Amino acid sequence: MAGVYLSFPFCAQKCTFCNFASGVFPEELEQQYNAALEDEIRRHCWQWTPETVYLGGGTPSRVAPETLHSWLGLIPGRPWIEATIEAAPGGITREKARAWREAGINRVSLGVQSFVSDELSQTGRRHTAETVAAEVEILRREGIANLNLDLIAGLPRQTPASFSRSLDWIERLGVPHVSVYMLEVDEDSRLGSEILKGGLRYGAGKLPSEEEIVSMYETAVQRLGNMGLARYEISNFARPGGESRHNLKYWRMEPYAGFGADAHSFDGATRSQNAESATAYVERWKNAQPSCVGKTPAIVEEERFLTGLRLSDGIVLEADEWVRFAKPLERFLSLGLLERDNDRLRLTGQGVLYSNEVLQEFLHA
Repeated sequence: MAGVYLSFPFCAQKCTFCNFASGVFPEELEQQYNAALEDEIRRHCWQWTPETVYLGGGTPSRVAPETLHSWLGLIPGRPWIEATIEAAPGGITREKARAWREAGINRVSLGVQSFVSDELSQTGRRHTAETVAAEVEILRREGIANLNLDLIAGLPRQTPASFSRSLDWIERLGVPHVSVYMLEVDEDSRLGSEILKGGLRYGAGKLPSEEEIVSMYETAVQRLGNMGLARYEISNFARPGGESRHNLKYWRMEPYAGFGADAHSFDGATRSQNAESATAYVERWKNAQPSCVGKTPAIVEEERFLTGLRLSDGIVLEADEWVRFAKPLERFLSLGLLERDNDRLRLTGQGVLYSNEVLQEFLHA
């Protein structure tokens, strides 16, 4: 069954590490965007009934309950098996949590990133560990117990010891799902751009070393495993049954429809993308132009290496694939970065640390 993704690229503040097409925009643009998004959903021709819905951003937890109800009311299949909303700690109330549940939301992903005040203030985040704990309790009391907490390894001022303090909070809160991302350094974030220029703003001169970041990630793997949260994807850990049903669709190359700015869709054979920025998306709506700006055929055989090998289960190769990809397979198997179990192929623990390099080798192999 397919999934639905709704993009809400608006935030109250732009975090220094964020490299998404999101940010702080005028209120008028946000109102126009909300109307454009609702119109795109309304006009969609549903050829299947979705089983998952995911509201990402940006900070979709800022959306007014009545607007959220309007959007979700246009999507068939409620109650969905899983409906997730991303939220920034610091704005969750009992009333908002109750409104989410009544709209069909049954999973919340909290962008915590860290439980340590020095690290949070450096990135522009304003919540505290106590804020997160209080809001987790609110969500549970309002009937939303399927929770994810995001952490980042590699933030300015972060150390292996301070990262362990964040893991202590994870253990204390006992959520069923945790995501751990190693800091991405690229030009699309203020922090990444500053690092690449050799500057010092945004804490760029106070980053942990690559060795320390790897150590933090490996510590997370071990400690989360001890908490019953097994790694099922490179950055995602869950108790049995707590895996993100929606995100698994991306990694298993199952179909999904995306709505909103920079949203992508996949029908099993073709990938399509909407206008990247909120401004461009709204302008196309005003001019009665389709939100989609491009379609490309999926190269399924190659892409499933990029997505499926991210999963701890790996992928099952057909006989011709063992021949077609023989060169990179032989190389990475001999290096101990991949392992074979009959016809199943997966990354090793060491291979996960070099996953970008490994996965790229299967493109156009």
